[in-house]
Amino acid sequence: MKTTFKYLSRFSILIFSAMFLLSSCSKKEDAFANRKISFNADWSFHLNDSLTDKDTIGTSTKWRTLDVPHDWSIEGKFDEESPAGYGGGSLNGGLGWYKKTFKIAKEDINKKIAITFDGVYKNSEVWINGHYLGKRPNGYIGFQYELSPYLNYGEKTNEIIVKVDNSKQPNSRWYSGSGIFRNVWLETTDKLHVENWGTYVTTPKVTAEKALVNIETRIQNDHSDSKKATIVTTIYKDESKVTSFTSQITLTAKSGLLFNDKVEVENPILWSDEKPELYTAVTEILVDDKVVDQYKTNFGIREFKFDLNKGFILNGEQVKIKGVCMHHELGPLGSANNTRAIERQLEILKEMGVNGIRTSHNPPAPELLDLCDKMGFIVMDEAFDMWKQNKTKYDYANDWDKWHRQDLNDQLRRDRNHPSIFIWSIGNEIPEQWSETGVEIAKELAEIVRINDKTRPLTAAMNPPVNMNIDAVTLQFEKKNVQFNAIAKSGILDLIGYNYAHQTYEYHQKNFPNTPFIATETTSGLETRGYYDAVSDTIKKWPVRWDLKFTEGNPGNTVSAYDQVQAPWGSTHEATWKVIKKHDFLSGMYIWTGFDYIGEPTPYEWPSVSSYFGIVDLAGFPKDVYYMYQSEWTDKTVLHIFPHWNWKAGQTVDVWAYYNNADEVELFVNGKSVGKRSKKGDDLHVMWRIPFQAGTLKAVSRKNGKTVLEKEIKTAGNPSQLKLTADRSTIKADKNDLSFVTVDILDDKETLVPNANNEINFSLTGNGKIVGVCSGDPVSHESYKGNKHTALAGKCLVIVQSGDKTGRLELTAKANGLKPATIVITTE
Repeated sequence: MKTTFKYLSRFSILIFSAMFLLSSCSKKEDAFANRKISFNADWSFHLNDSLTDKDTIGTSTKWRTLDVPHDWSIEGKFDEESPAGYGGGSLNGGLGWYKKTFKIAKEDINKKIAITFDGVYKNSEVWINGHYLGKRPNGYIGFQYELSPYLNYGEKTNEIIVKVDNSKQPNSRWYSGSGIFRNVWLETTDKLHVENWGTYVTTPKVTAEKALVNIETRIQNDHSDSKKATIVTTIYKDESKVTSFTSQITLTAKSGLLFNDKVEVENPILWSDEKPELYTAVTEILVDDKVVDQYKTNFGIREFKFDLNKGFILNGEQVKIKGVCMHHELGPLGSANNTRAIERQLEILKEMGVNGIRTSHNPPAPELLDLCDKMGFIVMDEAFDMWKQNKTKYDYANDWDKWHRQDLNDQLRRDRNHPSIFIWSIGNEIPEQWSETGVEIAKELAEIVRINDKTRPLTAAMNPPVNMNIDAVTLQFEKKNVQFNAIAKSGILDLIGYNYAHQTYEYHQKNFPNTPFIATETTSGLETRGYYDAVSDTIKKWPVRWDLKFTEGNPGNTVSAYDQVQAPWGSTHEATWKVIKKHDFLSGMYIWTGFDYIGEPTPYEWPSVSSYFGIVDLAGFPKDVYYMYQSEWTDKTVLHIFPHWNWKAGQTVDVWAYYNNADEVELFVNGKSVGKRSKKGDDLHVMWRIPFQAGTLKAVSRKNGKTVLEKEIKTAGNPSQLKLTADRSTIKADKNDLSFVTVDILDDKETLVPNANNEINFSLTGNGKIVGVCSGDPVSHESYKGNKHTALAGKCLVIVQSGDKTGRLELTAKANGLKPATIVITTE
């Protein structure tokens, strides 16, 4: 073990007895249970009326009580005239105020007390007891203010006020949400403490036998006198102690210290996307044998590289990154952060075979990264959607000069211990990418990244990194026909990031012989869940060009759920995956997008208000292409046939099948075979074109003549009943946990009715509430916060949130003419 110190002279290392270590560890949980506590409950909120309110609050201001995280925009009505536009989801921003009163115990008068906001959208300003603490324009970045100098202690109350100004629209190309939309924490420490985001854990050398773990720690002494202290760092695997080491330090008054400890871990259990094993480093500061501060850091031990020929190598094994891009909002919950809602999204994606997440296009919620650590996702952590040049009138470019350095530094220090993060992205489709101005900015950002973290490669999501003239038959690659993106050409990046341009992927090694590849954004396929065009084997580009208004389309602003419609800059799902799959040197891809999201309703405009890009719809229901990926990306045995089997008599219908682990699929209509199909070459599905006959559509997959799987779809009768299915029937009584309840509309034989669009009404009894309703319909203008919603393709979702008391929640769903359904959810 080697210990080095900066800012102070080097001190000797003290080795403490096992008895002392045990006694100090026994104190830590009680002593520091309150170092960081939730500050989410019981805020007062006021939304200014833009017609009558001034930019002030007063004694006559009307407030309502709520808990944060909170998104006020999702509570509003969809508005064709919204300044945010249909790109922003046609939901309004505005100017809101939050306030909270609280008390601080008299015994904490000598402590350091700070408030941490994980994200406030946007232009937040904070006051404590009338004292102005500061402003942060960036809605996605976390920040902290010290409160101690301005607090009242004992019985006298304190008041914190937060102003959130999201009134200038548009400021985003997608739905942003508005308000204190991430968690808030109150942090209490000794004046001698580990700084916020004060540790940095790396594993510079990893083998099967041992791993070198480097722990860098920043300690601050805010006392008015010098302090001698002992630092005890203990590494745990689950609940078991792995190793510990101690150091003795002296800090002068009002000074900081950065020191570096190195330790070897024998027989390390490595983190991977398939087995995401985590360790915890617990740093304790002791003064006179008393623990005065404790700081915990989760980390993973893994070794990786991006190789010019073999792509992504993790712990010595080649791994293809099979990722998706994700915005921060959570469908019908809007942008109000909820850990269970994020976890559900990741569970659905993991089941599909996804092993990668790109945080498009901003710093994510800390809870997303924690879950990616635990569940095994390869994360591209992205910082900016724009630099100095605007994409929308009031976006972050207006704040770039003053804030970008601090925002990037804070993001890196906050996130760099997460083992799930493998790539830093400094920008997405930046307008300056084609100019030397962009190169200079990229150099500055790269320097900031590498000062904070040298262990991960740097990329930018470029569109595309190289432009090529395309001949009718082949791509021409003579120098005269190649125009390189200025940032890509500069050599600044460790990975060349491609947004789309999948036709050029196979030529990457010729164009960039010294820099590995990552497809930062791909595909942009479009689908409406449950809607199918009559002919499925024609590819449609909607719109024809990105800058031309779309004037064609389908009734009701629908898009065929066959994988046959793409944005003009992208491809179908199958087209890009075929290329990525084929070449080892292509490290992987991040598909646009994993889930539908509010805003950016390509190819349509109003009345559409949410996107069509998702492999999973806004409610969390998979579209059919989900099963193509599952058949390719997992070891699960898959057989998925579609579309539904409710058509007009004699109508010609294209039937697709996604399958794996089989040689062929045979299709039957009412027991009569209509033929066998096998995938040829690089095919990813098979198809039959047959006339509709009411009854049963059955598919049988076989391998070596033996049946592998069978799937049936039956023609449904008229809707007659509702069915409720909860993703979890028991949840925590903590005012945060959620149960996602699927509503199916069935006929009298319990067959899903695929064309049912009944309005469903919900009621809930017990200590909980309905917090979201959704069908996944991109054209629906019904509130996500109501107690009724219209189904899409026979399905709807209702989200139930627990209260703070244990017991039973009873959810009932009713619709005119249908048998109602009730389900019980237990809170404990």
